[in-house]
Amino acid sequence: MQELEIYIDGASKGNPGPSGIGVVIYRSGEIIKNISSFIGHATNNVAEYTALIYALQEALILKADILKVKTDSQLLARQLNKVYKVKNENIAGLYNQSEHLLKAFKKVSIENIPREMNKGADKLATDAIRKRLKGQVGCGCP
Repeated sequence: MQELEIYIDGASKGNPGPSGIGVVIYRSGEIIKNISSFIGHATNNVAEYTALIYALQEALILKADILKVKTDSQLLARQLNKVYKVKNENIAGLYNQSEHLLKAFKKVSIENIPREMNKGADKLATDAIRKRLKGQVGCGCP
C-alpha cells in the first residue's frame, strides 16, 4: 500500500484573474514532487479544484492507494466531504471530475488546514502566476 500526503493550493491575482496552482506531494514525510503551473484566467475556487485534479492525476501516476489531501480551501474541503452542495456551475464540472478521480483510490481523506500550514503549495501557486506575469511585461501579451 502506497500512502501519499498531498498539499494543494490555487491562487488568483484578482478574482477572477491570472491563476496558478501548487501541489506538494509527500511520501513517508519526504517531498517527492512539486507541481507549479499557470492555468490562465480563473477564479480562486476554480484554481483550487484544478490544483486538486493535478494532484489526483499525479497520485495515479505514482500508483498511490491512500491519499491524505490537505487544503486551505474550506469550500473545496466541505464540498468534497459532502458538507456543502456544489451550486456554482463553473465548479460543478471540476467537482465531478474530482469525484471521478477520487474513486481510483482505496482511501482518501480531505482535510481543511489553516493557510499557515499550506505555505509550500501556496508559494508554488503564486510563483506560477508571478513567473507568467513577469514574462509578459512589455510584450503586449493578453
